[in-house]
Amino acid sequence: MGATTAPRPQERAISTTRHAAEGTLLDSIIPRPSDRAAAIGLDLALVAAGVVLMTIASQISIPWHPVPLTGGTFGALLIGGLYGFRRALLTLLAYTGLGILGIGVWADWNGGWDTFTGSTGGYIVGYVVAAGIVGWFADHGATHDVTKMIGVMLIANATIYLLGAAWLANWTPPGGTQELGWNAAYELGIQPFVPGDVVKIFFAACLLPGGWKLMRLLERK
Repeated sequence: MGATTAPRPQERAISTTRHAAEGTLLDSIIPRPSDRAAAIGLDLALVAAGVVLMTIASQISIPWHPVPLTGGTFGALLIGGLYGFRRALLTLLAYTGLGILGIGVWADWNGGWDTFTGSTGGYIVGYVVAAGIVGWFADHGATHDVTKMIGVMLIANATIYLLGAAWLANWTPPGGTQELGWNAAYELGIQPFVPGDVVKIFFAACLLPGGWKLMRLLERK
């Protein structure tokens, strides 16, 4: 039998790069344990941490009627990019479910079915969908590239707007006799959010590729 040739350093580097192209930054920092119980424990811990992050982000709020301007969008996009599709979806579903049960995880420490079915419900649902969208692309390596991440987060943010405005347009304000309508939903539920969301998207889109670069620099040392 012939001698087995050890892979050259260059070949190992190419293999590592190809492997890193798939999966999230968090997967590289905290690899999923092979033991099933440990893997479930890690998932639960990350979901809990994500719910705490979303709760804190939602309290960073600028009062605006009928929907406050909060850091929730940034939190949902960041969790999607860090966690990947499955964990991000579980986290945002847990966040939504806790809020519906009455736990004050939403803006101004609000929660409950009445709050969910009010003016903000569409945006909360939008967070779930947006985190899933960003998470899916993150699983397929999009977080390595700032341009890709900006595109992905614009799509995800547009989804939040679409679901939030559609919900808001069909919402009847307290004491009112008719639904708010699409024109008012745009003026109150999209237009004021755009400037701040542009900043959030740019920051979140740069943060994740920056994390990959920092990790590569640390590995070289």
